[in-house]
Amino acid sequence: MTVLAYEIMTPSIKAVPQSWTMNRLARFLTDNEITGSPVTDENGDIVGIATLKDITEFRWNANRSDNDARLTPEEEEEARRLRMVIFEEMGKVPVEVRDIMTPSVLSVDEQTPVRDIADIMMREHLHRIFVTRDSKITGIITTYDMLKLISDTELTQRCTRND
Repeated sequence: MTVLAYEIMTPSIKAVPQSWTMNRLARFLTDNEITGSPVTDENGDIVGIATLKDITEFRWNANRSDNDARLTPEEEEEARRLRMVIFEEMGKVPVEVRDIMTPSVLSVDEQTPVRDIADIMMREHLHRIFVTRDSKITGIITTYDMLKLISDTELTQRCTRND
């Protein structure tokens, strides 16, 4: 018998509003010991996903430029100084989750075989994917959830059978 999405998904989803600040998101992720969260609009609909990686990339890009390698030492120092001024000013205007989130949301139906889910996650380089029933999100499958297939003997045996 094929293992299906609903059997390994995590049914409780901790979503955040897109109007939260990036700093509040970082605290939320850290407090809940998770690396990403779905993002909701004012109606509660999921409009994207925000992760620690999004926060890191935003901060990294605010402090670095690809042009640095082509600058003289004096130009590098001036560019660094200007970036610091800009970053300092940006800090006065809170960056919201909507500014850093990934707006595309991939999902699978609860009845999707986990082999198909693994293929999607590998192909798209995903660490998490939403699970739906009748177009409503009912859970999430993360790489951690996929590890259940290896650690649970019964699930492993069901996955290895040719159904």
